[in-house]
Amino acid sequence: MKHAHRSKISRLLRHRHTKGAVAIAISAFLVLVGMFALWVATLKIPDVRSFESRKIVQSTKIYDRTGTVLLYDTGSNSKLSAISLANMSSYVPMATIAIEDTDFYTNSGIKPLSFLRAIAVNLLTSGYTQGASTITQQVVKNSLLTQDKTITRKIKEWVLAIKLTRSMSKNDILETYLNETSYGGTVFGVEEASQGFFGHPAKDDSLAEAAYLAAIPQAPTYYSPYGTHTDALNARQKLVLRRMNDLGMITSKEYQDALKDKVQFLSRDSRGIRAPHFVMYVKDYLVSKYGEDAVASGGLKVITTLDYSMQQKAEDVITRFSKTLATNFNASNTAMVALDPKSGDILTMVGSKNYFDNTIDGNYNVALAKRQPGSTFKPFVYATAFEKGYTPETVLFDVKTEFSTSCNPDGTPKDPKDDPKKVCYSPGEYDNTFEGPIAIRSALAQSRNLPAVEALYLAGIPDVINTARTMGVSLDTPERCGLSLVLGGCEVSLLDLVSAYGVFANDGARNSYRSVLEVDDSKGNILEKASTNPSQAIPAEVARQISSILSDTGVRMASLKPIGESVGRPVAIKTGTTNDYRDVWTLGYTPSLVVGAWAGNNDNVPLKPNVAGLIISPLWGAFMSQVAKNFPPEDFNAPPPPLTDGKPVLHGVWQGGISYWKDSVSGKVATQYTPAETRQEVVFPNIHSILYWVDKDDPRGPVPTKPDNDSQFPYWEYAVGEWVKMWRSAHPEYHEATDTTVPVATDDVHVPANFPHVTVTSPSTGAVVDPNKLMYIQLQSSGRYPALKTEVYLNGKYVTTARSNPLAFSFVPSDVGTLSSTNTLSFTLYDTVWNSVQATTTFLTSR
Repeated sequence: MKHAHRSKISRLLRHRHTKGAVAIAISAFLVLVGMFALWVATLKIPDVRSFESRKIVQSTKIYDRTGTVLLYDTGSNSKLSAISLANMSSYVPMATIAIEDTDFYTNSGIKPLSFLRAIAVNLLTSGYTQGASTITQQVVKNSLLTQDKTITRKIKEWVLAIKLTRSMSKNDILETYLNETSYGGTVFGVEEASQGFFGHPAKDDSLAEAAYLAAIPQAPTYYSPYGTHTDALNARQKLVLRRMNDLGMITSKEYQDALKDKVQFLSRDSRGIRAPHFVMYVKDYLVSKYGEDAVASGGLKVITTLDYSMQQKAEDVITRFSKTLATNFNASNTAMVALDPKSGDILTMVGSKNYFDNTIDGNYNVALAKRQPGSTFKPFVYATAFEKGYTPETVLFDVKTEFSTSCNPDGTPKDPKDDPKKVCYSPGEYDNTFEGPIAIRSALAQSRNLPAVEALYLAGIPDVINTARTMGVSLDTPERCGLSLVLGGCEVSLLDLVSAYGVFANDGARNSYRSVLEVDDSKGNILEKASTNPSQAIPAEVARQISSILSDTGVRMASLKPIGESVGRPVAIKTGTTNDYRDVWTLGYTPSLVVGAWAGNNDNVPLKPNVAGLIISPLWGAFMSQVAKNFPPEDFNAPPPPLTDGKPVLHGVWQGGISYWKDSVSGKVATQYTPAETRQEVVFPNIHSILYWVDKDDPRGPVPTKPDNDSQFPYWEYAVGEWVKMWRSAHPEYHEATDTTVPVATDDVHVPANFPHVTVTSPSTGAVVDPNKLMYIQLQSSGRYPALKTEVYLNGKYVTTARSNPLAFSFVPSDVGTLSSTNTLSFTLYDTVWNSVQATTTFLTSR
């Protein structure tokens, strides 16, 4: 009994505690609700009656880099034609409700559950991005409130939406929304959108067209039918149609018919916009950073990187060459980008030959499109190879070679059942010839394919991909390209390529490309200001080696020489063509300017067969020759000097891999005293592929003891061996060395005992000299061999070389340059076998 009594008491106590807790919770909730209501009551909420005198939109203005040329005004020529719901196709309001606010006609202006979810998410994330906006809320937001993303503004929006629902009919609210919502740029309302997009009034909109109109307002810039996200627009239009079908607004037949309906958008009105592809690119950036509302009506002032004078020249050149490209080569479209490598500033962007030409999808920005780059990718391969220790003088073999290990070295499949076209890989050359042994300098300058594939293997595909990405090239699924990567098998954008070539131009330093210099808000506050933050993408000496090759007129293809000369200053040039002739490119640069040009067809229809990247080069040259002169003349920085020792294959020798240096005077092995002028390399004839002489991952290390451990070795050896057979038929005097023993006797001509001796007899040390009169030099020399010449330097500056009489000569000191009170004369005397000796003296100048 006692136990039962205690249990009853315990239950009563718990019940009382529970009731107390519930009471406290309810009280706390009521207090919070009261506080919230009190706070809401204190907010300054606009009078819904002010709806008719609502806010004025402040447009965003986009300028060129000078801040004086207006490229685009989001509010210029703003077009809005208000019409009633009765004058709209019935599909238009249905499509909008289906995607924006399915219970529009039954809600109170807000959705309570969405309201609570938005509050929870915003509070938990310390941000105010959850809108849960009904159509009524959007009307309020666009008409009565600022665009600030704060909880205060959101509360006002909710309160006003409820008030507006009570003061206006649902049809009036919907009509307002459809008449005033933005459809991109200067187009507001369904009537102007229908006229601008489809060429007829809104009352004639088809179901498919109405679905497009409903799809756009969520993000008018992103979903613009004239932008680069048309795939996303098409997907959202299909979503609208599916929602309408699911909600029973349309029949299944209407739904299926609308899916099949191919809607054609009219050309965009060209009024009020300059450099349209660039402007839309900038606008996309602004929307992604600041939001649609801020760009459409936030009153932003945007200073871009565009050089409008240069932009006009690019557009003019493209217009001038377009007809020839289309008629002669079937290239209907062209694009161009120019960039400052020292800052990353995009100076010019032309995304097609005519933004407003619907026949070529002119509004599509090809400068941003992923296309196969052809041979313009080769410099990234060679740059990677140089970084690993290969050199511009390294010899590779431009000979027919099979690279696929699924096939035999002779190009036949290992499995007879295999189709050689599918399993074998042996690329050809654009001129259908093979050059044989060729230095990398010539191979890159002349765009040879076989050496490039070899270089890719030596450099390593993963490392080449990493180099390209570090330099700014975004590759799509590069792992699928294999050895074809070097021939442009993976897709890249023109903008990425131009930016990456800027790394070569800028001594290996990368400045990410940018399009905006400054953004100010409507009150003049600076929202962002560009600054440079360069990173060293590749070593400076590697960039200089690439620039040296691409600017070397001695090895440049003959057809490119006049184009390079037209620029009027040192310029690096590289062309590219895809194997299927769908794309042609020319990329080139000076130290201050990088320009890339592309030609082809947006629909990937091939150009006329056997054309090369050279067809776009005249266009590139015409532009570059105009604009390069606006920059100060600059030479490329010199690359490291060529190797003169080490493995012969790395410094230009292909006849063999074992060598020694001899003195040409004594005929004996050279020593540290043998001058460069008499040193000669002796190579033991023994022709092999480079894999016989180097470990591909350590080219300057030891010669491989088992080169056949490399899977490519038998393929390259076979190819070189077949070439050697043909070559030896024309060179019967060639015999491979059987003895590679280096002689023992060393140079006994160039030894210290035989070095000349020289003294300066005039002027004497400390002599006073009139700098404006001839100064007579007298030297006295002794030695085993007669004096040959004397090089003269004044204060470290070269003056002359005395040859006819190397011991007596004269010059006027003031002709050399600025003199000081005490000056140093230096002499280097050479004897007839190139032994040398130095002597110095000083003199004073008279006042």
